Amino acid sequence: MSDTTTQPEKRSYKKTLNLPKTAFPMKANLVQNEAASQKRWDKLGLYQKLRDQAPKDKPFVFHDGPPYANGDIHLGHLLNKCLKDFVVRSKTMLGYDTPYTPGWDCHGLPIEHKVMQDLGDAAKTMEPIKIRRKCQSYAEKFVKTQSKQMQRLLTMADYDDPYLTMAPKYEAGVLGVFAGLVEKGVVYRDLKPVHWSIDNQTALAEAELEYYDREDTSVFVKFDCVGKKDQSLMIWTTTPWTLPANLAVAVHERYEYGLYQAGDRKVVLATELATKVLALGGIDSAEPLETFPGRDLLGVEYTHPFIDRVGKVFHAEYVTLEDGTGLVHTAPGHGAEDYQTGLREGLDVYCPVLPDGTYDDTVPEWLVGKSIWKANDEVVEHLRGSGHLFHDQKFMHSYPHDWRGKKPVIFRATEQWFVGVDKPVNADAEQSEASGTSMRDAALAQTASDVDFLPDWGRNRMRGMLESRPDWCISRQRSWGLPIPAFFKADGSPLLNPDSVRAVAKVFAEKGSDAWFYMEPADLLVHYDEDGLDKSTLTKGKDTFDVWFESGSSWNAVLREGWRDKQSGDAYPADLYLEGSDQHRGWFQHSLLPALAVTGQSPFKTVLTHGFMVDKNGRKYSKSQGDTIDDLMKNHGADVLRWWVSGQNTDNDIKVDESFFKLAGEEYRKVRNTLRFLLSNLDGFDPANAHAFTEADAASLDAWAMGELGKLIQTVRAAYEGFAYRKATEAIFNFCNDTLSAVYLTAVKDRLYCDAADSPRRLRSQTACFKLAEALCQMLAPVLPHTADEAWRALPGKGDDDCVHLQLLPEASDASSVMADPRWAQAMAERDVWLKAMEDFRQTNDVDNPLDLGLIVSGDWSAFASEDLADLCGVSRFSSGSDRTSVEDLSNEPRCERSWKRDGTVKERSDGGQLSDRDAAALGLS
Repeated sequence: MSDTTTQPEKRSYKKTLNLPKTAFPMKANLVQNEAASQKRWDKLGLYQKLRDQAPKDKPFVFHDGPPYANGDIHLGHLLNKCLKDFVVRSKTMLGYDTPYTPGWDCHGLPIEHKVMQDLGDAAKTMEPIKIRRKCQSYAEKFVKTQSKQMQRLLTMADYDDPYLTMAPKYEAGVLGVFAGLVEKGVVYRDLKPVHWSIDNQTALAEAELEYYDREDTSVFVKFDCVGKKDQSLMIWTTTPWTLPANLAVAVHERYEYGLYQAGDRKVVLATELATKVLALGGIDSAEPLETFPGRDLLGVEYTHPFIDRVGKVFHAEYVTLEDGTGLVHTAPGHGAEDYQTGLREGLDVYCPVLPDGTYDDTVPEWLVGKSIWKANDEVVEHLRGSGHLFHDQKFMHSYPHDWRGKKPVIFRATEQWFVGVDKPVNADAEQSEASGTSMRDAALAQTASDVDFLPDWGRNRMRGMLESRPDWCISRQRSWGLPIPAFFKADGSPLLNPDSVRAVAKVFAEKGSDAWFYMEPADLLVHYDEDGLDKSTLTKGKDTFDVWFESGSSWNAVLREGWRDKQSGDAYPADLYLEGSDQHRGWFQHSLLPALAVTGQSPFKTVLTHGFMVDKNGRKYSKSQGDTIDDLMKNHGADVLRWWVSGQNTDNDIKVDESFFKLAGEEYRKVRNTLRFLLSNLDGFDPANAHAFTEADAASLDAWAMGELGKLIQTVRAAYEGFAYRKATEAIFNFCNDTLSAVYLTAVKDRLYCDAADSPRRLRSQTACFKLAEALCQMLAPVLPHTADEAWRALPGKGDDDCVHLQLLPEASDASSVMADPRWAQAMAERDVWLKAMEDFRQTNDVDNPLDLGLIVSGDWSAFASEDLADLCGVSRFSSGSDRTSVEDLSNEPRCERSWKRDGTVKERSDGGQLSDRDAAALGLS
């Protein structure tokens, strides 16, 4: 038998370490847990609690632009609603009273169009009131759907009492604005051409148009001059279907024109365009028979090519030499500029096109009843057959389409209600700043300097659109909308004045606008009296308001009237409007104009604009394309999506790809894991017994961390104050990733794990970790509301009834009561040099573990504890005072079996283990 030697049992000190422990899990399970957080906040009555505790002397008025109540929310909503929620939450935590009433735009064509489609043939015989009730149900359904989806994005608002543009008190607020405009003398009714949707048989505003490429036919047509059998005026048009409405030809009196031989006829053209035009007809020579200024053509008469009608030549400044012939076919019933020429020259506003896009019986018999689009080819062929067609060709051009139906629109003269943007505002405005000037001039003056634009390019964009906009056509020919409260007398004249409008508003406030469809004029005007007026002879107008007028009146309906008690302080004007860049011509502009006329004030102090979400090809995401966010929510959770939004440069359009959200998820997990490390090292920590920092701690790593936290708080507060969310979250992420994970937490990990649980040094670091975690939760709360609150409740001393959203953002002074030693800045800069020397040594000497190394550095670093500097660099020993920095290999020295350090104090202890002095003391061993 051979002798056996008993080997000592290898000791494990794992159970003696202060190992991390927290209820805050590594895996977020956001999809499930966020929903639970939402329920908890609802049960807590969080929104109302915030209203109750908010300081009433520090209001921030933030007004919501209403999304349209149809379809599910999409990527555009994700951007818009998250940004708005960042405002609400951050301003609240900055100490402002920030109530937020969400809204929905409920009337209008898209909903009615969908309802009519669903009803099919039954809609043709259905009374308007029944169609309206179907539309109302449809809108209510999607208000409920979108409200749930927005709350699933963890947005915080008064969802129990939102504003709906179809609500009676909202409708009354809109009529209040309208009455004010009537009172100021800027509302009028006129027969003039407007954008007309054939598909939906209604007028459209500029803001309801989108431009798409379309193929059309352009024609060069000879109009025979009266009294000159062999001479013709050569016109060019891209809309042959408007030729039946031709009443004149426009030229520019200062351009040069010439007479040219074109086959058996002589034609008049602008000399600058003659070569190009004649070549289209195969004519190589463009030598004029004679030339003359355009003023010589004024008054020349011509015969219409297929209608027994004589027209005349007039001057127009808008005639250019960019395209065409220099002679412009003019149909006052089918063009804005044509209309102005006709108005100046006394021409009829003739429009032979019916609402459905077919010709009436005033055109030649071969066109009567035909669709204008189909008639295009017939007009061309008729001109070819009569010898009046010089040339025709197909071409592609950008053409206006209905923004909802995506069908081409036309200019068509109809009687409509308008708001005159250039009419002087009467001098009895509530606040007379805008009095005597037009709305356009007042708006340009306000946007020049009185309104802040973020980003600043929004100012020029808004002003450019104000400068070029026409009068506002506010009437629509729909059932589902707010009726324009105009009555007509037996002689056809309208009854519309401030008092009659306000009288109807009182009825609508009580019964809703459905009353217009079932009540008699006398009942609608029960609050209105006028000497000699027989109400029984009145008839009701059939027009409804442009939905932009409705949503553009929200400053009055919400902030000043129907929801005034839900606002903060002096709720008008709003401190902030925030929407996409398309709203410079939409909601921003249509809010500004009536507000200036009625109150003399802009409804907003600041306009914050964001770009659109676009795919990799630059295509805008929208609900009409089916771009909902269901899959993104299921795959990532709201907090990750919100984190992604916060990191975008929202000044311009934002490209979206699934991979971007995966990257955002990785960043989120980094922040979450940083929070988890902090929380996990607070097991057993009692905030009531936290370390009190004094001047004696200034040279500690913990004081340095508190100083860096103070800087972060200053940066984040300033970023939130200025709506710079990207700057805030970048600063937080870099702090978590670099300052904490790469430096501070790596450095203090050893003492948190290995120091005695109640050691002063460990308590100081735990206190720092507590302050760091607490402040991070508060600063993250506006962007990551679920995660921040989940982490907040995992802090020692917090319970299920605690909520981070009831807190304010930390102040820089909260981070520490003592200034960190300023020499830390130099130490951190030198650390990079020291780490580089260590890395070079490890590569050369094949050393894997930096705890097998020691550092000897140049300079005097005696102000700091050598253990702190050793931990800062991840080595076992640190000393200074050498002439140069060098690295020493400690791998031959004994290593502590508990902390793995080789600090020169390791020796066998009373339990037989190899421990450093610090570790032995922690275990009470000698």
